Amino acid sequence: MIPIKTAAEITLMRQVCRAAAAVLDELTLLVRPGVTTQELDEAARNIMAAHGVESASLNYKHGRHRYPAYTCISVNEEVVHGIPGKRIIHTGDIVSLDVVVRAKGFVGDNARTVLVEPVAADVRALCKTTEEALHVGIAQARPGNRVHDISHAIERHVRFANYGIVEQFVGHGVGRGMHEEPQVPNLGRPGTGALLRPGMTLAIEPMINLGKPAVIVTQDGWTAVTKDGSPSAHYEHTVLITDGEPEILTRAA
Repeated sequence: MIPIKTAAEITLMRQVCRAAAAVLDELTLLVRPGVTTQELDEAARNIMAAHGVESASLNYKHGRHRYPAYTCISVNEEVVHGIPGKRIIHTGDIVSLDVVVRAKGFVGDNARTVLVEPVAADVRALCKTTEEALHVGIAQARPGNRVHDISHAIERHVRFANYGIVEQFVGHGVGRGMHEEPQVPNLGRPGTGALLRPGMTLAIEPMINLGKPAVIVTQDGWTAVTKDGSPSAHYEHTVLITDGEPEILTRAA
């Protein structure tokens, strides 16, 4: 069952998603050479508190593991769910910040890959294509389309550049919970999947590798890395299906 939000619930979703976007924007400005991912996570905790929201990631349970940080911070070969720690950011790195916050009973979810300049040209192109793919996918988030119309649009855009599309992790519905139905893969056959209806809220999030698509999860039970060690980019927005154009709820104010 895919939740359909009421008008009152959508108002609350807009509020929490604006806060999620603000936290991500402010955290992005702190990414620089010499800072550790732990320092970024601690800053995120304070930024969330200033915006009146809490982390939806902290203590999130998956199997026997509970996530131990306020944000997911994934560097270079780390695809998603990187646990902040002692890793130091260096010039030339790309840093994916995944910020998920909760307030008033709802969740806002967004992510962005930050380039620590100067960055290699092929890595820059990867990030550009991944961000473009996000918006190509969002353009298909219209009533009457199906979930895999979003998936196929992302796949088609990325395949043109010959990058690896991560299959193990996908987008998803989001609302009262961080992960709701439906799953939103980043590749798929058009015209298939659940019918999109006004009031659905989806976290659309292409995760694209410079090399092959295969990823593995490290011993911490969370951090996913590319199997071939290639860099990976990740961009995400929470999107509302409306009667017409899709509404990006996590768009910066």
